[in-house]
Amino acid sequence: MAQTFYEPLSYLDSSFLALETRTTHMHVASVVLFEAGPLTKPDSGIDIQRIRDHIEAKLQYIPRYRQRLSFVPYNRAPVWIDDDAFNFEFHVRHTSLPRPGNDEQLKALAGRIVSQQLDRSKPLWELWIVEGLEEGKFAIIAKIHHCMIDGISGVDLTTILLNVVPTEEIEEKKAWEPRPAPTPAELAVSELARSTRKRIDDLTSITETARTGVEKIGVTAAKLSAAADSLRSGWLSQSTSTPLNTDIGPNRRFDWTEMPLDGVKHIKNALGGTVNDVVLAITAGAIRHFLEVERGFSADGIEFRVMAPVSVRRPDQKGSLGNQVAMWLVHLPVEEPDPVKRLHAIAAETQHLKESNQALGAATLVDLSSGTPLPLLSIANRVASSTIRPFNMTVTNVPGPQFPMYLIGSKMLANYPIVPLWAQHGVGLALFSYDGRLLWGVHADYDAVPDTGAFVGSLHHSFKLLTNAADAAS
Repeated sequence: MAQTFYEPLSYLDSSFLALETRTTHMHVASVVLFEAGPLTKPDSGIDIQRIRDHIEAKLQYIPRYRQRLSFVPYNRAPVWIDDDAFNFEFHVRHTSLPRPGNDEQLKALAGRIVSQQLDRSKPLWELWIVEGLEEGKFAIIAKIHHCMIDGISGVDLTTILLNVVPTEEIEEKKAWEPRPAPTPAELAVSELARSTRKRIDDLTSITETARTGVEKIGVTAAKLSAAADSLRSGWLSQSTSTPLNTDIGPNRRFDWTEMPLDGVKHIKNALGGTVNDVVLAITAGAIRHFLEVERGFSADGIEFRVMAPVSVRRPDQKGSLGNQVAMWLVHLPVEEPDPVKRLHAIAAETQHLKESNQALGAATLVDLSSGTPLPLLSIANRVASSTIRPFNMTVTNVPGPQFPMYLIGSKMLANYPIVPLWAQHGVGLALFSYDGRLLWGVHADYDAVPDTGAFVGSLHHSFKLLTNAADAAS
């Protein structure tokens, strides 16, 4: 008799399931542009079958993509099991824009795709291959539930699907057989046994801590201190309500832009801080400009915070799925009119966040909460999102390769990421650096921010102010 298989989700991965509501979609996504190149067919279409064959062959390296959710009967805790009805064609889809399709049409399509939640009865991902773009391009719109992936592991997956040199070779597909899933009764018994073993291990750990003494106690004290600093950073207080923080619906808009990475580094080198500090300073200036110019809302005296995910993935976890992130809560000084002072204030704050180890603190808070049953977690998350809004926006910045990548010989031109919108968040920003450019994905609620182009303009206005200041300092 074949041995059954299942794998529990981590507490953090489970929380992304619990956070999802009708209007709060918890999938991450991206719009990836390619030169058609060798994938162009004689009729000027794209060789979709070769792309599908390539993706299907790569699934052997990412087994999570053939797994679906199941739930423990007595506490509804989610687990992964192999999908015995896996249908590759369902997940890799093909569509086309009316030729010649332009960027605005592709952005509208991406907005519609990310407005729809993933089917939880199937593996939680979709890839849309989009042809019909002008200038001989095609796109892939990828949508993956956040419980499967974070930004850094997403880059690892990109390295699986893409190559650093143009090659038209496709790996041979390997046969796959789903492992049998446990019955509900078997799953319940197994999880009860696992939780019992964990309690015993925890008691053993306490005994070991007492035996080994000061060193482990010191590590625990450091974690608790970092957790306390993380809470004091604003997680338990409400940020200022702005026109960007209204109730949102299920529908989305998507826009993008790019900036030269050397230009961002020029600002960093001339004015101080890190690349990520400059990104946050550009964001702060854009928010100030957009609120005052486009919404007639005074930025004076407001408390505007962003949540910035920070990877805590160890080198030995490279390539693994699931989330290995902690959350920084960063005050953006949008009330400050001087762009250089904004940058210096952000650099000082992020330096404090590093020194107080708030990434460790946030991760510790997650660990301390990890025994919470999923139904209770879901209720708590929904109550919190409707009463306390500790941050106004998500800003995530993922470093990518600074050289061209290829999909079966077709050069990747750009990768614009899409971060989920939390409750009462009208805009979210995600960035990906690639081949000398900083690529911005602007994800917005359809009704709250119908003028995403104006927000993109505000980003460039802020970038120009900092560039002028950097030129003057140089």
